[in-house]
Amino acid sequence: MWLFLLFIVIPIVEIVLFIKIGSLLGLWLTILVVVLTAIVGTNLVKSQGLNAIKQVQSSFLQGQDIARSLINGTLILIAGVLLLTPGFFTDFIGITFLIPVTRNMWISYGIKHFPGFVFINSNNNSKNNPHFKEKNDVIDGDYTDLDK
Repeated sequence: MWLFLLFIVIPIVEIVLFIKIGSLLGLWLTILVVVLTAIVGTNLVKSQGLNAIKQVQSSFLQGQDIARSLINGTLILIAGVLLLTPGFFTDFIGITFLIPVTRNMWISYGIKHFPGFVFINSNNNSKNNPHFKEKNDVIDGDYTDLDK
């Protein structure tokens, strides 16, 4: 249901913003702003995306948890899609995904409000971590073959 509302509400917001901003700036300046945000956004996404890929590789090679790096990369990718989509609202959200401070705010929000979807392990050796298992743990069990 929320996805359906998203596909209805965002285009309506974009239309309203185009009408309001278009009446202030005029047609050609409004089109110029939309095209420039797409061009600038594409360049920013390219540079930050390459940095995100390097960060994931570095974390992986060092044996660190790569979840946060992957989430950063995903948000940068989504930012690129939003910045290429014509509109002021989607451009604003895309820009907030590109700025590291606001991107971290989005990540914190996601972790807090969607804990089942996002798990970031900041300490791989923590015994308080429910996903942590010592390497010398032995699982012992009995079984019965029901086919016999």
